[in-house]
Amino acid sequence: MPRKNSLLSNLDWGTVLIYLLLVLMGWLSIYAAVYSEEHSSILDLSQRYGKQLIWIGLAFGMGLLVLLSDNKIYSVFAYVIYGLSIVLLLSTLVFGREVNGARSWLHVGSLGIQPAEFVKFATALALAKLMGQQGFKLNTFWAYVKVGAIIALPAGIILLQNDTGSAMVLVAFVLVLYREGLPGWVLMCGVFMALLFILTLVLDIPAIATGLLLMGLLIYWFSTRRTKDAVRILLSALSIGLLMYVVANIVDVEIDIDYYFTVPLVVCALMALVFSYFSRVRQALFVGGFVLVSMGLALSADFVFNHVLETHHQKRINDLLGIEQDPLGWGYNVNQSKIAIGSGGLLGKGFLNGTQTKFNFVPEQSTDFIFCTVGEEWGFVGVLVVLLLFGLLLLRLIKLAERQREAFARIYGYSVVSIIFFHVAVNIGMTVGLFPVIGIPLPFFSYGGSSLWAFTLLLFIFLRLDTNRFVH
Repeated sequence: MPRKNSLLSNLDWGTVLIYLLLVLMGWLSIYAAVYSEEHSSILDLSQRYGKQLIWIGLAFGMGLLVLLSDNKIYSVFAYVIYGLSIVLLLSTLVFGREVNGARSWLHVGSLGIQPAEFVKFATALALAKLMGQQGFKLNTFWAYVKVGAIIALPAGIILLQNDTGSAMVLVAFVLVLYREGLPGWVLMCGVFMALLFILTLVLDIPAIATGLLLMGLLIYWFSTRRTKDAVRILLSALSIGLLMYVVANIVDVEIDIDYYFTVPLVVCALMALVFSYFSRVRQALFVGGFVLVSMGLALSADFVFNHVLETHHQKRINDLLGIEQDPLGWGYNVNQSKIAIGSGGLLGKGFLNGTQTKFNFVPEQSTDFIFCTVGEEWGFVGVLVVLLLFGLLLLRLIKLAERQREAFARIYGYSVVSIIFFHVAVNIGMTVGLFPVIGIPLPFFSYGGSSLWAFTLLLFIFLRLDTNRFVH
């Protein structure tokens, strides 16, 4: 009896309430998204909203079992749970069925399970187990290798299943690493590299090379205030480019204009590396390496885009960047999604009165594009309420994570925050055209048992760990 009272008193009921509200709103949105007069009963188990009600009941049961369990099992068996999730992912490659081009589902009779959803909390547990060990710090090469391996292994297997969206979710763990000591400049470099990849698809090589040269020089000047050195490197680049032009005209050889920009840039980067060696200026070493890696990424972006990404990924990125316009093809989902959300106005059209929803203008509206139903039927006010609830949930989880006495619980808590934040930001960004469509669900809203169960386990494991924060 004392343990039960302790659990009830220590449980963060505010977070539980937000969870219940989100699940309820999600269920009503699914009902509205697939509603038909022939199946008007909200308890009709033959329809998606009826099935979702079953998934919700099972999710509540899972959450209760987690709360009643011993919190120590999650740290003791973290690697075991992670290992089992990897086995499930591998078995999906062999026994899984292909759905929408991805072999990511295991079927037991009529029940389909997506292991990639469950690997998220398993990876969070393994990461917390590793980084929560006494004396572990992100300041050595092998520490980064171990952390990277835990994240990269499931991501690589999921990529083999052709489920790019689920694999990208694991990138969210970078936020956890930042909280636990990852240098800010590493995070900024990662953001810059992603931005550079996108810019390379829009701009030509001369513009990219010029921008990298000027950026490198500015970074060097701001960090060292060595104006003469920066000017020397710039003049060297211009001189090399001019020399190439003169030689090409003398020997009557045509040189692609891209080389007039890339060769001087690479030479200047190498000069910066040599300069850092003789002058022992660490900033020059950083700038030289930064420019070389950036230029390598820019030159390889075209190959990756055309030979690594699938055709549907290419089309969706091109549509997002405005390179190709195909409102009746690859851009149809997003175009109809924006129409549905915009048509909701301030207060929405009312529950079950969404015309875009009722006439099935938006594909996948009960799953990946469930947010359209919120925008159309509940309007700007409803959208704001949903965003506020997710915002409150994330802020609450951050507060809970920061008050943990054990590193394992804190790291796991920030993993929960990172995963939910990534899902919410990208899913909503997809529906309004800010991100390419990569097919990830909106937490607690999108139809599907695997998603709801995985997010419930992810959240309630942390709530269970939090109830033990007073125990030494």
